[in-house]
Amino acid sequence: MTEPKELDVVTYPRYRWIILFLIFMATLINYADRILLPVASQMVREDLSLSDAQYGYVLTAFQVLYTVGFVFAGKIIDRLGSKLGYMLSMVSWSISCALTGLSGSGLSLAFWQGSLGVTQSGNFPAAIKAVAEWFSPKQRALATSLFNSGPHISLVVCPPLIAMLTLWFGWRMTFVIFGLVGIALAVVWHFAYRLPSHLDEAKDSKMSSAGPRSAVRWRDLIKDRQAWGIMIGKFCADPVWWFYIFWLPPYLYSQHGFNIREVGFAIPLIYGVAIVLANIAGWYAGFLIGRGWTDYRARKMVMFLCAMCLPITALSAVMANPWIVIALVSLAAGAHSGWSANIFTLASDCFPSSAVASMTGLGGFAGGLGGIIFSSFGAGLIVEYIGYYPIFILMGFLHPFAILCIHLLVKEKKEPVNV
Repeated sequence: MTEPKELDVVTYPRYRWIILFLIFMATLINYADRILLPVASQMVREDLSLSDAQYGYVLTAFQVLYTVGFVFAGKIIDRLGSKLGYMLSMVSWSISCALTGLSGSGLSLAFWQGSLGVTQSGNFPAAIKAVAEWFSPKQRALATSLFNSGPHISLVVCPPLIAMLTLWFGWRMTFVIFGLVGIALAVVWHFAYRLPSHLDEAKDSKMSSAGPRSAVRWRDLIKDRQAWGIMIGKFCADPVWWFYIFWLPPYLYSQHGFNIREVGFAIPLIYGVAIVLANIAGWYAGFLIGRGWTDYRARKMVMFLCAMCLPITALSAVMANPWIVIALVSLAAGAHSGWSANIFTLASDCFPSSAVASMTGLGGFAGGLGGIIFSSFGAGLIVEYIGYYPIFILMGFLHPFAILCIHLLVKEKKEPVNV
């Protein structure tokens, strides 16, 4: 007997959590593949004889193509649907990860890392689309914060695992192993994902979310003020996350004399705190909605509270005690994670299911562009010629500016954009 393509949520009330677990695992693996190169960089650079500049070009290839890929990934996933689109994204980035192990020069390494970047950009548009299909507006922020804890757990768990595998099998085989794990998860996703039967849009369309459909037009999104509010919010806030990932270890090394063991303890502590704070923020949005708040008002309130935590964290640039710095950066990472859970969910509140992945893709593109400007090239120049203090101050006030833009541009529930 043919297995049904749709599931009745009333009959299978817990199935949504199976779907969420698969999304969480995909996001965790997505981030693990992303940090493989930095963790194994010493062995990779020695093997391929890469200079600092050449290694920087490889990182830039990943970040630029990851940013550009967001725009196209969202549109493709809206057209293919969350089932097929997510599976193809997983398979593509896993193959790119595995083939990175075949790199014989800096040029080929940059090529495969660029390929990894552009294919990994499909993760969040597909994940947000699937959450919007399976979870009610009240539950979406919590569901998003739960699967979005994958990157944090990856930062806590995967570096020692990557180091161990690299020492045992070499860096090339480590890339292959992680690639095979991703392909296996893609197969599980293909057989496990079903469209919930309550999704009216899927019932009315000619094809289910598992198959092709007409995606929203970019020009309709670009004309929409709410789309610009989300994009500006991502452009301003996402660089904070990238800044702490890229620059906190060098800051602790150079300004506070940390050794590698102390940094290895501090990083998991920071992102462990971030997981807890992000899930609290996701839960609190649902709590407010349950108390009668509108979706928009609840999201904005939680994002406002998160944004107001960031100026406090700017003090980490002048603190003499390094563990106070760790505590402040933990607050910054947690507040940003809570913010991210709600801005992702805001896209699914503002736009119909057929436009969610496209909107998430545009938001991801804007966030990546902000990361390149503020957390890569800009931060490097500021730290090199002025020092850390100005960049810490900047990172403290990007979120408040972002929530102001969102408040002004994202207003009331509106009619869906044309598809």
